Amino acid sequence: MSAHPGELPLLKRLSPGHWTAVVWGGAMGFACVDEFFVLPGDYVRDNQLVPGFDLTYVSGPILLGAAALVLTACRLLRGRPLVAYALLLLGSVLGASLLGQAAEFPLVQFLAPDVALYFVAATATRRTSACAASMALTVLMIPLTVRLSGGGSINTAAQLAVALTVLVAWLLGNSTRQSRLHAEQSRAQAAVQATTAERLRIARELHDIVAHTIGIVALQAGAARRVIDTQPARAREALGEVENASRETLSGLRRMLGALRQADAADAPPYGAPGLADVDGLAAATTAAGVRVVVRWHGRRRPLPPDIDLSAYRIVQESVTNVVRHAGARSCLVRVDHRDTELTLEITDTGRGPGGDGYRRTGYGLVGMRERVALLQGEFTAGARPDGGFRVVARLPLPQPARVAS
Repeated sequence: MSAHPGELPLLKRLSPGHWTAVVWGGAMGFACVDEFFVLPGDYVRDNQLVPGFDLTYVSGPILLGAAALVLTACRLLRGRPLVAYALLLLGSVLGASLLGQAAEFPLVQFLAPDVALYFVAATATRRTSACAASMALTVLMIPLTVRLSGGGSINTAAQLAVALTVLVAWLLGNSTRQSRLHAEQSRAQAAVQATTAERLRIARELHDIVAHTIGIVALQAGAARRVIDTQPARAREALGEVENASRETLSGLRRMLGALRQADAADAPPYGAPGLADVDGLAAATTAAGVRVVVRWHGRRRPLPPDIDLSAYRIVQESVTNVVRHAGARSCLVRVDHRDTELTLEITDTGRGPGGDGYRRTGYGLVGMRERVALLQGEFTAGARPDGGFRVVARLPLPQPARVAS
């Protein structure tokens, strides 16, 4: 029978405190078995007869006290790591003294502090884990110093091995903590980059939607103002174009905001986004506003991926908007060339070029077009023409169609 999909394995469900308690209990059990079956009764230490382990009236309370300290430490290990680690070391010392091993900690008796130190180093700050490691090394060094000052002997290799386990546990825990922090920073950085990219995408869309309409509205409103007294019919016609352009832009903004409110807006197709098929309508509206736009199609027109189709339309739209607002030209030429491997857009005019007032100011139109082309791994150039005017060229690579096996 398979486990529940959302249920973690047993080993992963155990908390650091549970692991520490299990390791301490196993170490004490191993030491008791070793004491009873390997060296029963009395044994010799420093040429003196030392009583072996027995559950007398003294040993029993000591064992219970050590267990209580360890269990308390396991409960506090996550919230108050230093206090918990001090209690755990005290419980380990009491357990070792019960077995007559407090003077020289065997490796098995120090496994529980090592496990707890790993979890402290993996979850707490480096300063906290360093304090815990210092406490462990101090507990190891104090009895050894006392024995050496009293003329006793110690097993140097064994005690160095125990101290080495403390350092290894701290290094492993600190490495785990660094890996976790790096992963969190990477996720945070990826989230910031995604947010920035989305903000830029929204900024480009808002600019492209509004800028063109404002240019058309400015032209039509200026024409209406000039002829409102002499040619009321033409003024009404121009104001009607202003109204239509404003309503169309308002509808586009509403569709865009509606798409942004959707939970799956990132995966959904653009909000009824325009494409190259709408370029002719764009040219007709701009021509009606007073700037003649000629569109020439080359190659075989075919459906394009949505992102390329939208970006191509926005590039043409922004280029025409710049002609209307800045170039001072009466006409411009738009060439759309469908090739096998790329889509080429070329927009040229015979206006003032970069020397005009609009081109001397830094705007977002060329920046937005350059960003769109860069996102599609294309090439973008914009600059003055040798014979006057301005020229914008964008080359967008097209995905290769899949070959069908005969």
